[in-house]
Parts: sequence; C-alpha cells; structure tokens
Amino acid sequence: MERTVQDALGRSVTYTYPPKRIISLCPGITDTLFALDLQEEIVGRTRFCIHPSPAVLDVQAVAGTKDIKLDAILQLKPDLIIAEKEENTKEIVESLERHIPVYVAEVQCVQEAYSMIEDIGDVTDRRNEAQSLISEIQEGFHSLQGLTSGSAMYVIWKKPYMAAGRTTYIDSLLETLGFSNPIRVLPGRYPELTTHDFQSANPDLVLLASEPYPFKEKHVPEFQEILPTATILPIDGEMFWYGPRMLEATSYFKEWLSKATL
Repeated sequence: MERTVQDALGRSVTYTYPPKRIISLCPGITDTLFALDLQEEIVGRTRFCIHPSPAVLDVQAVAGTKDIKLDAILQLKPDLIIAEKEENTKEIVESLERHIPVYVAEVQCVQEAYSMIEDIGDVTDRRNEAQSLISEIQEGFHSLQGLTSGSAMYVIWKKPYMAAGRTTYIDSLLETLGFSNPIRVLPGRYPELTTHDFQSANPDLVLLASEPYPFKEKHVPEFQEILPTATILPIDGEMFWYGPRMLEATSYFKEWLSKATL
C-alpha cells in the first residue's frame, strides 16, 4: 500500500509501505537499518557505509555521500531512498526524487539521533526494534553521567585546523558526556581555528579525531606545544557517529574518560 509521511525537513514523502527495497545514503542510517533487522531490505549504500562489517559489504555501493551513480540506483528499483541533510546535498535529493521517493533525516544533536532511529523504525515498520535500540543506547549513556567535567574540543581537520562547533551532533555528544565545548562560541558549525583560537579556548581536553583527518599519536606533540597544560587524546572518530555506534561508544567512552583526568 502507499503511505505518506513527513520527513525531518517537513517534506511529504509518499512511498510503498513497508518498503522492501531501500537505499541508504548515510553511514549512520545504513548502520541503523541493519540494527533494525532490515538487512534483507537494504539494496544500496554509499561506499562510506562500512558498518556493520562484514554484512554491509554484501550491499551494493551506488554512491558517495556527495555523489551518486544514478543509473546504478535506478537499476536497483528501490521503493525508498533515505538521505540525511548534512551528509547529502540538496542537489542529490532533488535529482533522486524525480524518480524515487526520498526521505530526508536530520541529526544535529543526541536527541535528534534518537528521533532519527524512531522515525526510521516508523517508516520501515520496525517500531519495536527502534524503541529497543533507543532504550539500550539511553541506558548506556546514562551510565556515563557524572564521570567527568571540564571543557573539551573535538578537532576534525588539519591545514587548516577545524573543530566541531555548535549545532553539531559532536557538540551535543560532548555535552551529554559532561563536557563544555569552548568552540561553540565561534561562528559556524565547523570553524577554522588559528593557534590563537586554541589558546583563547584553553580547553582541558583536546580530542584528535581519526576521521575525516586521520589524526594519530604522532600529532600529539604538535597540539601539546600549542596547549601545554591540556590533555591531548587521539580518539576513534567512529565512536562519534550516531546510530548503533552509540552502543559501542558507551564502553569506549568509559575507557578514554579514565585517561582524561580533568
């Protein structure tokens, strides 16, 4: 049967319900679809959708997050494509919706990550599975409360330096973990930073993400020179993905929070 829903952007999306052939254009959403027991329904993904491994590798890669193979997508005859506002471009959505229903999610904070899981569960007839996943994530995050405090910044790029700022999922997650993010006072969601900006922010903790820029232990001295009193910690960027990675992140965060003696 046909069903019409409102997506996260307020767009009306009419599609075959429940969808039997789904393409996901966002790694966190692909991961979520698998967690909701939709592995048989997922027929296409982006090349950046690497979780859950190895099961996701059986799904055909038909896009990046900023580029698509339209012919390959159309050949798969999907019932529904699921995109995400930040991950995918408006042009991609407009190009695809001429042929196929496109549902657009939006995740800019932890609460919206929960809403995304709930909404995807509703759209795909997996409401119970979605509620179970949300409850498990919330229970894990609740166990982290009170473990830390202080200020932390999350660095994502080098040349120029860039960090996660306001209205980002990363900023919201830092707050959930008990940190304040001094970068959120700067304009832009991922502001470029100078050495002076780092020193003005004066964070207690600097997290060097493994992606999109591959920061490693060898980069620690560079930041320690700028911020001699801060704790500099390389971190697995995938633990800051929304979706089922939030479950894995709970134990990971407990481990590195013990190293961040603030």
